[in-house]
Amino acid sequence: MKMDNKADYIEYRFQRAIESYEEAIILAENERWNAVVNRLYYACFYAVIALLLKNEIETLTHDGARTQFGLKFVKTGIIDKKYGLLFSKLFDYRQKGDYGDLFNFDEDTIAPLLPKVDEFIKTLHSELKK
Repeated sequence: MKMDNKADYIEYRFQRAIESYEEAIILAENERWNAVVNRLYYACFYAVIALLLKNEIETLTHDGARTQFGLKFVKTGIIDKKYGLLFSKLFDYRQKGDYGDLFNFDEDTIAPLLPKVDEFIKTLHSELKK
């Protein structure tokens, strides 16, 4: 996919957020909870990256994206702190689910996160449109 300008790249990243969320739903229907966590995290991550790009904030790492999102949007009150907490929780869960040996998430822990991530993506989308 050729990116002609910054707006195209921002849109591409945001679409990846939506796709990742849709993948999480499919995985949840099949009770693949560790994979659901991964896709939920990436749904949020891609939305955050789109928002950072729009605001000309560059990061090189996942932790950098989380830090900049917290500093520039959560601490300033632009984005509700519950979304900062959700993004951090998913960051930690993804690390545990992807890299932790003999660790499995369950439906009770992960299913309630699906609507929260949907809300997160919609909130960031509203901010992107400003």
